Amino acid sequence: MSDRWAGDYDAVVFDNDGVLVAPTEREVLVDAVMDSFRAFGVEIDRAFARRTVAEDTVPIEAAREHGLDPEAFWHHRELTASLAQQTHVRDGGKQVYDDVAALGQLDLPLGIVSNNQHATVEFLLAHYDLDGFRTAYGRQPTLADAARRKPESDYLERALADLDANEALYVGDSEKDIVAARRAGIDSVFLRRDHVADVVLSVEPTAEVPDLQTLVEALTEQR
Repeated sequence: MSDRWAGDYDAVVFDNDGVLVAPTEREVLVDAVMDSFRAFGVEIDRAFARRTVAEDTVPIEAAREHGLDPEAFWHHRELTASLAQQTHVRDGGKQVYDDVAALGQLDLPLGIVSNNQHATVEFLLAHYDLDGFRTAYGRQPTLADAARRKPESDYLERALADLDANEALYVGDSEKDIVAARRAGIDSVFLRRDHVADVVLSVEPTAEVPDLQTLVEALTEQR
């Protein structure tokens, strides 16, 4: 753990995908993009769909080029992506990580802030019986909410308010998570799971851990 590790936290907030549950297989989301355009009578190149997923972009200009209302398209795309992920979970994908059970040892209020759809987050919490979180935020299916995704700190700040937290910690697996925590004025932990083992960050988190069990042990030792 880092020497800058504060330890005296009054809440812990977690990213969802790649932290609590496995990331969604990319082709599931690519299919959702293709299906969304197809629902509006538009066939797009799969390589373009892959880019929008890989870069996590909102294809507003592509929608306009095909004469689509961007807001209507994005709303449909978000619902389609959420339903595709729910089907993927029911088929055995996107499993919850075993070490999530360790969070039950924390005597702190817990929350979730995700860049995934709020409907997807709610489904995952119900499907896996993850009831230890007092608040959870994902994005709503609007362009305005797409603009509030991390690295913006909007949803993180909402979660902190819900938890009445003054000295919180945010745990994530991406640079966006670290930046969002900084913007919210709180400490951050980079969770270096296998899927981000080789990621090089351009911003420094407060600390780095390999798994949630290590995080829990560090937090409980310092309380």
